[in-house]
Amino acid sequence: MNVLVDTDAWLRAIGGGLLIGSAAGLMIVFNGRIAGVSGVLGGLVLDRSTGERRWRTMFLGGMVIGAAALTAFATSLPVPQLQTGWLGMAAAGLIVGYGTRMSSGCTSGHGVCGIARLSTRSILATITFMAFGVLTVYLIRHLIGGPA
Repeated sequence: MNVLVDTDAWLRAIGGGLLIGSAAGLMIVFNGRIAGVSGVLGGLVLDRSTGERRWRTMFLGGMVIGAAALTAFATSLPVPQLQTGWLGMAAAGLIVGYGTRMSSGCTSGHGVCGIARLSTRSILATITFMAFGVLTVYLIRHLIGGPA
């Protein structure tokens, strides 16, 4: 059987993983904080203390600037294939936001940082995220008949 391997995809995945892991490690070493994006954003929006705003703004701004720089300078990036319209994306974002507040964190906080710290709560939260993700894809694609 002839299997084609997209080496660029593997390199992008490895590079992305190294960057996320490095960012999470640097955050805990230099700031003593978990690099959970929903917690950083939630603290910026909901916490009015000035001592927290600077690093939170810099962290989130770095993510936006990094993505913009990659888009501007990369020669070939995969084109995103949205499975729904903007209304569906907004609804999904609100549901994910609600879930991150319920679980006190998101996949970056629990999945990357929590599992690395062997946190039982984070391991269970990540298993829950993944199980419901798999269930949602199965329901949409096989029972409801959404995009394959």
